[in-house]
Amino acid sequence: MGGSPAPWHRQKEAPMDERELTHLRRCVELATEALEAGDEPFGSVLVDGAGTVRAEDRNRITDGDATRHPEFELARWAAENLTPQERQDATVYTSGEHCPMCSAAHAWVGLGRIVYVASAAQLTEWLSAWGRPQAPVRALSVQEVAPSVQVEGPVDALVPVVQALHRRLADRA
Repeated sequence: MGGSPAPWHRQKEAPMDERELTHLRRCVELATEALEAGDEPFGSVLVDGAGTVRAEDRNRITDGDATRHPEFELARWAAENLTPQERQDATVYTSGEHCPMCSAAHAWVGLGRIVYVASAAQLTEWLSAWGRPQAPVRALSVQEVAPSVQVEGPVDALVPVVQALHRRLADRA
């Protein structure tokens, strides 16, 4: 596909500190809220360079706008509310790896690091195993779309929880 990932793209689980795990758990809570509201289970948190949560969102596509992904909304929010330096210093924590649209938005507004629980490849594999249709856009890693963005994930400790949320969604269909 897109060649080898950048050297900072974590292929295997590396230790997350408790602060980062707290942000990722909040992403999973937001993904659960999304699922319970009838949306796909995705949630994201934007944290500034000082470690302060600045914004968070969940998937909101059931209103008919398929671009209402939390990662895209956070990129838009950051462009409107943060300086270029603040965006560069920020980290976006998310329950699932950014889709190509969200990866591009992240890069275009100059956001910093991404830390995700489950990868796009994992989600694609799960949907296939459950006989569910794939997304209308090819699943690409963040690195294939935005190679200069520092990316860390998946975070194995939380993957089963995210997988269970997606399984609940698949079982509804």
